[in-house]
Amino acid sequence: MLADKDRIFTNIYGFKDTSLKGAMARGCWDNTKAIISKGRDWIIDEMKASGLRGRGGAGFPTGMKWSFMPKSNDGRPHYLVVNADESEPGTCKDRDILRHDPHTLIEGCVFAACAMGANTAFIYIRGEYIREREALQRAIDECYEAKLLGKNTRHGHDCDIIIHHGAGAYICGEETALLESLEGKKGQPRLKPPFPANMGLYGCPTTVNNVESIAVAPAILRRGAKWFSSIGRPNNVGTKLFMISGHVNTPCTVEESLGITFRELVEKHAGGIRGGWDNLLAVVPGGASCPVVKAEDMMDAIMDFDGMKEVKSSFGTGGAIVMDKSTDIIKAIWRISAFFKHESCGQCTPCREGTGWMMRLLGRMVEGRAQKREIDLLFDVSTQVEGHTICALGDAAAWPVQGLIRNFRSEIEERIDAYTRNAVQSRHIALEAAQ
Repeated sequence: MLADKDRIFTNIYGFKDTSLKGAMARGCWDNTKAIISKGRDWIIDEMKASGLRGRGGAGFPTGMKWSFMPKSNDGRPHYLVVNADESEPGTCKDRDILRHDPHTLIEGCVFAACAMGANTAFIYIRGEYIREREALQRAIDECYEAKLLGKNTRHGHDCDIIIHHGAGAYICGEETALLESLEGKKGQPRLKPPFPANMGLYGCPTTVNNVESIAVAPAILRRGAKWFSSIGRPNNVGTKLFMISGHVNTPCTVEESLGITFRELVEKHAGGIRGGWDNLLAVVPGGASCPVVKAEDMMDAIMDFDGMKEVKSSFGTGGAIVMDKSTDIIKAIWRISAFFKHESCGQCTPCREGTGWMMRLLGRMVEGRAQKREIDLLFDVSTQVEGHTICALGDAAAWPVQGLIRNFRSEIEERIDAYTRNAVQSRHIALEAAQ
């Protein structure tokens, strides 16, 4: 369990003053100049030593990602882009940072920009996040007034932050589609290479990071990499904002240490499972794209990157969607499948066609109006989508379907059997009535 003294987001619920003055009272912008004066190499080395893995879902080491930016300047400006598109169902942590603790993000942008030799940061906010954008803009305006942003800043690194509002497309959460959208083009993923660190926004060296990944940087640099890496377990270190939604008594967003068990997380923060632990059916552990996990495998699973791999799922953003036994699990996964079909940009044929195939096939299985051999056909279609697309949306669409078949095949078969029995009975009744 995370001790209160180790919490990074001390105003995640907005109970305290969200202004610059309030943020400074909680420790933001403290000794910023001294940290920046240590130089970009020290900042990157400290971030590497901390063991921070990206909090946007992929879990790539943040310090290493920062180090990919060119050290020398070839005349092109360097850019930092913050991904605040947060459109994954079950994920709702970044909006709380934007609303209630925006100065953690803004200061993080300054440190990250310094480490990358950048003087401009773009924050790409999800189209539906209206109030969040307004709160962030207020905080940015305060920082400009206080000479913490702009030219000739108090801390010694010039940095401008520009907010860009998206138009509500899930695909723009993919970093290269986000860059395309920022440039005013259709939000479609780019082929890689070239990678953004070499040719990103406007053809310039760019790093794209999630809101939480950037927002924890000031605390790491201020308190030391050793402190951060002491929380959690090897390769899965630090604090994390977990989201617990669905059939729990008190759904919430909470900061905890990586490595906490699912049972402990739910009991301590979410008031337990609705109807008790015997009523738990399944959990989608890290946002809608993660494979669903059966209750018995999930109860004592460790909530971190490696822990979720052990139960054949993924940690994603840490957004657990809890489903009790009142859930129609086949329909729940069909709904996720419908979401990914709707949000596919259509650029890659396997994703454009395959997501529709999976949704329609699952739709018939929801009713039971399918054949048992089609379960294997559905799995086969999912493998033809997975790993065959430019971006990871194809994988994200395939994994929930694979998790359903792996863990709940018997439920699909029972639904088909029930439909067949009902069809036979209806036919007999119709024949008897005709006679």
